[in-house]
Amino acid sequence: MFTHQGTKRTAKHNLQIASLLSFVAGIVNVAGFLAIQKLTTNVTGHFAFFVDEVFKMNLWQGFIYFLYIFFFFIGSFSSSFLVEYIAKRNSNYTYIIPTAIEGIILSSVAVFGAQLIIENPNLIAFILLFAMGLQNSLVTRISDATVRTTHLTGLFTDLGIELSQLLFYRETTSRQKLFTSIKLRLTIISFFFAGGIMGGIFYSGIGLHVLFFGVSALVGGLIYDSIKLRLLRLTRKYRH
Repeated sequence: MFTHQGTKRTAKHNLQIASLLSFVAGIVNVAGFLAIQKLTTNVTGHFAFFVDEVFKMNLWQGFIYFLYIFFFFIGSFSSSFLVEYIAKRNSNYTYIIPTAIEGIILSSVAVFGAQLIIENPNLIAFILLFAMGLQNSLVTRISDATVRTTHLTGLFTDLGIELSQLLFYRETTSRQKLFTSIKLRLTIISFFFAGGIMGGIFYSGIGLHVLFFGVSALVGGLIYDSIKLRLLRLTRKYRH
C-alpha cells in the first residue's frame, strides 16, 4: 500500500491507499468542522475568505485565513522534504515516518483538543491543516499524482468527465482504463463520506477523541504493509 511507488503501483495498491487515507480525511473534515466551524482538510474556501477579509480591511482576520493556507502548504512541503531526505538514507522508512507523524499529530489534537477549543481554536485548524497537507503530499508522491484524498472538488470534476467519456469511448482498452479510474474516484468519495459519517456520529459522544479512529486506520495500514512486506521477503528467501 505504502511501499510501492509510481509505475510499480497497481490499481489495487491505489485503491487500498485511497480508501484508507480518504477515510481518515473524512473523519478530520467533519471533526474539525464540528469542533471549530472551520474547514480542516483543504484551503479552497479559506482563500476566498482571505481575499474577502483583506478587501474589508480586516487585516488580522485575513492573516488568520492566510495562516490556514500556509500551514497546509508547510505540511505538504514537510512531507515531500521528509520523503526525499529519508529515501537517501533508508528507503524502508520513506513513507512510514511521514505517516507516523500524521498519526502523532491527530493523536495530539484528540488528547488536547478540548482545551484548545476554549483557549485557541485556530491552533486546531493550523495543526489539522498541516496534517492534511502532509497527507495529501504523501499520497500524491506515492501514487504519482493518481490519488488525492483530502478534498472532493477535483474528484467530482474528474468523475463527471470520465462518466461522460463512457458514452463515446468504444475501444475495450479505453473503456477498461475509464472503469478503473471511475472505480478509484468512487472509492475515494465513498470512504471520505464513510469517515465523515463516522466522525459526525461519534463526535457528539466523544468529541475530538473521534480522531483516534483515524489514527487507528493509519496504524493499521502501516502494520498491514509491514506484515505483507515481511511475508513477501520470507517467500522469496525460501524460493532461493
